[in-house]
Amino acid sequence: MRAVVVSQWGGPEVLVETEIDRPEPGPTEILVRVHAAGVNPVDWKVRGSGALIAWDAVPVVGWDVSGTVEAVGVGVTLFAPGDEVFGMPHFPKQASGYAEYVTAPARQFVRKPAALDHVAAAALPLAALTAWQSLVDTADVRPGQRVLVHAAAGGVGHLAVQIAKARGAYVIGTASSAKHELLRELGADELIDYRSTDFAVAVRDVDVVLETIGGDYGRRSLKVLKPGGHLVTIAGAEGLEPVTDGVRVSSVLVEPDRQGMAAIAALVEEGRLRPLIDTVLPLAQASKAHEIGELGRTTGKIVLTVD
Repeated sequence: MRAVVVSQWGGPEVLVETEIDRPEPGPTEILVRVHAAGVNPVDWKVRGSGALIAWDAVPVVGWDVSGTVEAVGVGVTLFAPGDEVFGMPHFPKQASGYAEYVTAPARQFVRKPAALDHVAAAALPLAALTAWQSLVDTADVRPGQRVLVHAAAGGVGHLAVQIAKARGAYVIGTASSAKHELLRELGADELIDYRSTDFAVAVRDVDVVLETIGGDYGRRSLKVLKPGGHLVTIAGAEGLEPVTDGVRVSSVLVEPDRQGMAAIAALVEEGRLRPLIDTVLPLAQASKAHEIGELGRTTGKIVLTVD
């Protein structure tokens, strides 16, 4: 089968399309023919150094997949060949999403919402699960709470805005002014242009902050939380000490989650969650996808087609 392998750790040019053996599903696993694969910041971060991930002998990046069940292993009852599914298998182990086929436990997938094509579905799993596990499982966002989402137009951010809104929150986002109208359409109640306004001065009494950027954003975000507020970071919590009594700091690393995926699919079916697609490229242009992603200017997600 065709796959994009990491020929050595380094820049986008190390991504090379080649032929590798097609995997076979083991007990409780399904074989999925991949129609589209999402591209995420973790893809180029691990491509550069090989850190964090438990790699197979042939390293292939990618965790977001949407496709069709080709075969099922012993014991699988959830799916049958021909079913359309999407998910984020194995993370942080290798899943080999940049390939024509992947195998993974059946319960790391859910049925693809009929409202989405495979490109849109592939844009969701890792980013949407990150937002869901941060805002729902970790922070337990509730109606009426004030939620600040950093990089609100980014891959995780634009989905977090919608998930927080679906939970009944008042949603504040940081983004460049050119993206404000789009974010309002997604449900943001208040927007701050980070280029001209210091959010740490403009915002107060926030219940939950989702910090997705790193640098000094976490430290500055602590200042806007009310007593009892919660800072959830996906950029690492090192050096983040609460400055107000009762403030909590949590660091989230996304993990496969069938219950979360089912909730995400339900929001899509209800019309309360939709992914934004910035760029679509064929699998062979994975290196270009990484080049675009590393510029940090995308609105929504980059997706590779694997037809």
